[in-house]
Amino acid sequence: MSSLFSRENDSIYDLRREQMVYEQIEKRGVADPLVLEAMRKVPRHLFLPAKYADEAYKDGPLSIGEGQTISQPYVVGSMTAHLHLSPKSKVLEIGTGSGYQTAVLAEIAESVCSVERIGSLLAQANQTFKKLAYKNIKTRLADGLGGWPEEAPFGAIIVTAAASSLPEKLIEQLEIGGVMVIPIDRGMLNQQELVKVTKTDQGIETKTLYPVRFVPLLGDTVN
Repeated sequence: MSSLFSRENDSIYDLRREQMVYEQIEKRGVADPLVLEAMRKVPRHLFLPAKYADEAYKDGPLSIGEGQTISQPYVVGSMTAHLHLSPKSKVLEIGTGSGYQTAVLAEIAESVCSVERIGSLLAQANQTFKKLAYKNIKTRLADGLGGWPEEAPFGAIIVTAAASSLPEKLIEQLEIGGVMVIPIDRGMLNQQELVKVTKTDQGIETKTLYPVRFVPLLGDTVN
């Protein structure tokens, strides 16, 4: 009986996930087929506290405890698309959180290095990665502002919390031609903007994408 119930639940979640990708991601302009396929595969409900499982495929962020959130599905899809990933990409993620964004990245990239500062969140994310048999994810408990210099350079960096400015240490770990997507808190009425940074031979190029709302990047004390 419990096995049948589990299969029925899986079917319901599969349907909700397909609807989420079509209604919230594809119809809103995310066209990268690798991103769409990754988001069709990753079971978002497994990255949430059980009490929120039925809310997993709705259009919005959700609490994962410790004052942190899992991002709105559209934002996950859009940020991932702006990284221009390929199956050969090496990605650095700052802020593992629930691990959902990490898993979406891992469905596309060759390897993902993810840094999280909150031990309880990282432990739970690692359990989920193990359950889902991800082999191309490495995690580290550390201050995200330092990145992961031992694994650098990275072709893509994604930051899932709002910084007060562009972190120089992360830019240093980005390879030439690489892209970083990061929320920046402009400090005016809590205004945040998602910024795309491209590293070139001449320096960096930045492009503001759209307004966002993220939790603060812990350890970011720059004013």
